[in-house]
Amino acid sequence: MKQELYTWHSKQLDKDMSLFVYGKKGIPLLAFPSENGSANDWEEHGMVEAIEEFIEKGRVQLFTVNTVDSESWFCENGINPWRTSRQEAYYNCIIEEVLPYIHKKNKSKTMPIVAGVGMGANHAAIIFLRRPDLFQSLMALSGIYDVRYFFDDYMDSNLYDNAPERFLENMPPDHAYIELYNKRKMIFCVGQGYQEFDGVKTLKSLERIFITKSIDAWCDYWGYDVSHDWYWWKEQIQYFLPELLGDNDNLD
Repeated sequence: MKQELYTWHSKQLDKDMSLFVYGKKGIPLLAFPSENGSANDWEEHGMVEAIEEFIEKGRVQLFTVNTVDSESWFCENGINPWRTSRQEAYYNCIIEEVLPYIHKKNKSKTMPIVAGVGMGANHAAIIFLRRPDLFQSLMALSGIYDVRYFFDDYMDSNLYDNAPERFLENMPPDHAYIELYNKRKMIFCVGQGYQEFDGVKTLKSLERIFITKSIDAWCDYWGYDVSHDWYWWKEQIQYFLPELLGDNDNLD
């Protein structure tokens, strides 16, 4: 399998960032790691191997990026406005630096799929729900979508923009994004086993908002044996990725 490492100095974050590219062609798949993860987390934990067949056949070209979670969501001793500004800078890094690189590298001329596991599911959901015009589909596995889990009752404009359960709740029913969401594919999945209780709770809240806003999203709750673990995320991506790819095959 062809693999490349791309590093650059992010203007948005003012720090060095990196991403790995797997495969030569196919629908671009932008993937976020779990909490505080690095760009090679998906490879180290077997997620690349789990979808190797799709990569080798040219159905997807995988891009895995690192995060700044330790400066934002998990910087518990940090000053909240600084933490939320780092998350917003990370969002801008993805939109303004990572996406242009993906489009330059990938020749399919298709919008990317965005996916993530654990905290990466939060990033994937934020990116997709803020900019459904830039992505064709979403796969979010085992996220916790309520920002109060990370910031208690604190809120500012940067955090609001990165809190789907807040901005979706307040989205007008005639907002153009609702029609756009329904033209895309959204898959949210969580187990109901060990360390998944909060994920279930917050996904049910998000699902309620989807229903209220007439937004079509697949919210799937796996069994009570399904834990917050890479083993299950590998099972889930093998199950859900064909749903997102549909009939698209061997894109140049």
